[in-house]
Amino acid sequence: MAGCRMQMTDQRGWEAQVTDNGAWSKARLDRMQDVLTDHVERAAVPGVVTLVSRRGETHVDAIGTKVISGRDAIRRDSIFHIASMTKPIAAATTMILVEECALRLDDSVDELLPELANRQVLRTIDAELDDTVPARRSITVRDLLTLRMGFGFVFAPSPLSIERAASELEVMPGPPNPQRLPSPDEWLRRLGTLPLMRQPGERWMYPTGFSVLGVLLARAAGQPLEQFLRERIFDPLGMKDTGFSVPASKRDRLAGSYALNAETGALDVYDDAGASQWHDPPAFPDAEGGLVSTVDDYVAFGQMMLNKGQYGNERILSRASVELMTTGQITPEQRAGAEFFIETNRDWGFGVSIITQRDDVASAPGRFGWDGGFGTSWYADPREDLTAILMTQVLGFPSRIDRDFWTLLYGALAG
Repeated sequence: MAGCRMQMTDQRGWEAQVTDNGAWSKARLDRMQDVLTDHVERAAVPGVVTLVSRRGETHVDAIGTKVISGRDAIRRDSIFHIASMTKPIAAATTMILVEECALRLDDSVDELLPELANRQVLRTIDAELDDTVPARRSITVRDLLTLRMGFGFVFAPSPLSIERAASELEVMPGPPNPQRLPSPDEWLRRLGTLPLMRQPGERWMYPTGFSVLGVLLARAAGQPLEQFLRERIFDPLGMKDTGFSVPASKRDRLAGSYALNAETGALDVYDDAGASQWHDPPAFPDAEGGLVSTVDDYVAFGQMMLNKGQYGNERILSRASVELMTTGQITPEQRAGAEFFIETNRDWGFGVSIITQRDDVASAPGRFGWDGGFGTSWYADPREDLTAILMTQVLGFPSRIDRDFWTLLYGALAG
């Protein structure tokens, strides 16, 4: 029957809105559920929630538990640390200010971030801290959005002088630890005492530019970052469970996060859901990776991006801004050394990765989005009218559940 919808649920918590528009193969979605269930049953992850939406047809899987050996089932409304999936939201918020002419992409950040004015740059990446040359130009807003400010991960065989100094000042990037960071002003002051690792615009370096971007956004907006995000992104999109902390009334929905112990093969607790670092608002709301969210909250953001800035009656961004965000910005020279994060079939826009060529089932050209290091993944595919989210909580996807999810998802497309 045209327009018919029915709700289906099985003992593992699968829910689907099934229509007659031919968006999905039901049998192949069942296969995806079976594979995800296998990841849970062999204890590769405690639980997983997925949401896939195409042509108005949405399917949700909730399999496993919130914590290892726990009795509480993972649910559709479970709250996850989304880590680097914070970046697309921060980039979209930046474009709101660009559209209002409060920021300009190629303007220097020096006026709003004087701590980063008159930069010195290491003569070579392995130089001592006092072996520097003047920066050839200032850092720009575009540099922050495209991660070309000149500071981030190095992947050297042993810690370099700049890495040791940055670690001592607690400004070296790593897994989010929100209660360890100082206030935004103090964090930026510390960063400003160090030279840059590379010249502004020279290399793509993950992920410090977005921590700096969060400070810039708050200063440009004249209000705390979370308040600005809530007014301009979260509330208009109905993202009621997204923020930099989890209030007491919602803490029973927070999933625990884990890291694989390489020696034992077991999952060790990284963030205890019952005593989480995210229970209290952080001194530094980090636009690099500090948010928590749910699949339904994030799909609202994803659908807005898929709809080129429109969500229901709300126009969040212009079509031109979304197209700019999802256009590759990185030259071959700038991406040298970034292969760990940007594979050969990808480019980087503003806060999102973009697939540039198909070299496996799931690598659809034009698909854009990003992953979170705690075990979350979001992408949208304009050609397929598709947006999808995977949320679990094991650092770095050691079981490669993400690869299985995206492969099975594209294998389930119908029509």
